[in-house]
Amino acid sequence: MSDALSEDGSDINQDDSREEDVMTPVELIAKLEEAWLNEKFSPELLENKSEVVECVMEQLTHMEANLQRVKKGDAKASIHRMEIDRIRFVLSSYLRSRLQKIEKFFPHVLEKEKSRREGDTSLLSPEEFAFAKEYYTNTESYLKAVALKRMPPNLQTVDMLKAVPEPCLDSFVFLRVKERQENILVEPETDDQREYVVDLDEDSQHLMRYRTIAPFVSSGAVQLI
Repeated sequence: MSDALSEDGSDINQDDSREEDVMTPVELIAKLEEAWLNEKFSPELLENKSEVVECVMEQLTHMEANLQRVKKGDAKASIHRMEIDRIRFVLSSYLRSRLQKIEKFFPHVLEKEKSRREGDTSLLSPEEFAFAKEYYTNTESYLKAVALKRMPPNLQTVDMLKAVPEPCLDSFVFLRVKERQENILVEPETDDQREYVVDLDEDSQHLMRYRTIAPFVSSGAVQLI
């Protein structure tokens, strides 16, 4: 018993309860897949999941190292290789989806990042932020070199926020409810309809306007599918 106590008599195992929960590899991949589907089906750029991405990349490194120790001809090797390729595909697709949205909505993405309050989660990772700024600068330089400098002086400037369309938050998305939500206000589709309130039961699936459920996507209460 003395081995389980520190010098001041306290239980050293209490330190373990204060440590953050560590995700298992299965839970980590599930987090990646959830972020991937949400990013793939949402019309706007979501908050970055750089911690998940970094952990998955480390996990892939360990899996590759373990694969090298498997004997040649072992059936497990091909199964492990397929799983590694599957995870790499999901990870690449997730990052590609984010880059495509940054390119499509770059002035709005940068404006949103600029206006976020201190302490709020960053929309972009440091690498994505650098990419977005460079993309903005290159696009602006290209427009000036190709078109704007040939325009009359009063037309040689362009407001990127007005020139580039914003994400359409009124588009419809499929979703699965992970946590029950009550009294969700649904806006009318036409002038003849009225607002109404619905409850979203756990594990139920719906087709709804993204704007209505966007906060629940961010909180993890619903999953886009």
